[in-house]
Amino acid sequence: MDGLEVCRLLRDHLPCPILFLTARVEEADRLQGFAAGGDDYILKPFSLRELGARVQAHLRRETRSRERSQVRFAPGLVIDYGRRTLLAHGEAIPLPKKEFDIVALLSTHPGQVFDRERIYEAVWGLDGAGDSAVVSEHVRRIRARLSAAGCAGLIETVWGVGYRWARL
Repeated sequence: MDGLEVCRLLRDHLPCPILFLTARVEEADRLQGFAAGGDDYILKPFSLRELGARVQAHLRRETRSRERSQVRFAPGLVIDYGRRTLLAHGEAIPLPKKEFDIVALLSTHPGQVFDRERIYEAVWGLDGAGDSAVVSEHVRRIRARLSAAGCAGLIETVWGVGYRWARL
């Protein structure tokens, strides 16, 4: 398994920064690294001080993200992006990874309409080996979970266009 595949597998399970340390200098290689989910691409030879500084910079960004990760969108509803949790009236709503990613995408852009293809590309990636029709099924499941928790109506359908997070 090469580094790109390792990166893809890690990205599916971990939200941590991923840095590539490599001797591959071609632009196409760097673009593949970023497309696989890498956050930085450091060419060999490199200094240990520069590597340390880059790691510290990524960790600072992670800390800032965690500090502002809890956001309230409606009475009784909390989405914690850092912990990837959704709470309705204090009770956790368990969401699989892809469903949480859809909630995160829509909720961080309230009122903005996303078509199924754009949601699919954002959540599954450009290399996703599937069909954007799967988005409708995931949205249906998310709505059912939210409704059961007393938070119905947060994801709106814009007929003929796509979905949006309701402006409250």
